[in-house]
Amino acid sequence: MSDCLSVSALTGINLVVTRPIGTAAALLSVLRARGAVGVALPGLSLRETRDAPTARSLLRAAVGADCWIFTSPSAVRFAFHLEPGLQMGCEAGVFGVGSGTLLVLSRHGIRASAPTERSDSEGLLALPGLADVRGKHVALIGAAGGRDLIAPTLRERGAQVESIHVYERGRPRLNRRHFDALARATDPLITLMSSGEALVNLVALLPPPLLARLRHQILVVSSARLAAIAEDHGFEDVREAASASADDLLDAACKALARHRL
Repeated sequence: MSDCLSVSALTGINLVVTRPIGTAAALLSVLRARGAVGVALPGLSLRETRDAPTARSLLRAAVGADCWIFTSPSAVRFAFHLEPGLQMGCEAGVFGVGSGTLLVLSRHGIRASAPTERSDSEGLLALPGLADVRGKHVALIGAAGGRDLIAPTLRERGAQVESIHVYERGRPRLNRRHFDALARATDPLITLMSSGEALVNLVALLPPPLLARLRHQILVVSSARLAAIAEDHGFEDVREAASASADDLLDAACKALARHRL
């Protein structure tokens, strides 16, 4: 943990958490523990795939895959919800995009590898265990439309990639309760964002005055790609975190707040 997070730098500060309902609780709990005020504003909704029987059959058939890749903590949760007895060969390599995915896998007794330098597709693809995959069967577990760099890159390396979609992402159902909580939040306001799709959804769904306010406030994003998307959508003060982990997002928020106060 950085020195920034070792003190109560965020006490009383309002931070907007844009993670989906069901996955935001852990981050909101961390904020409360550090004295900050968490404002829940989900940018996505997650649900089990509508073709659950097919996904379940594919998971069962992939038992002999050489590599398993889970693209997010939600990919793990939905996969084991669909197939509680999910089996992976004892020789199979298991990979996750970030530390959060590893944590959920560990709760199912599965040891996996993840990038440490950057928690994104590029970081995952740089792992030594995925460098030589020619002729290997790779089961890629996630949602349609996500992490679209992984499958084509592994196929270029000679792998047989089977994408198994266990859940779906959609627009959140925002209501007056979300809007009123955001309107009540005091300045400086810091929004934490780790999904380009969530950002685009919020731009489309927020009432214009609330969106204008967020665009003028601090936005902490989890990658350079997301920073570019945010700037294209009119956000003026965009700060890039080292990854989408809670500690990295909050570390970037602390640093942004310190500069804001100068």
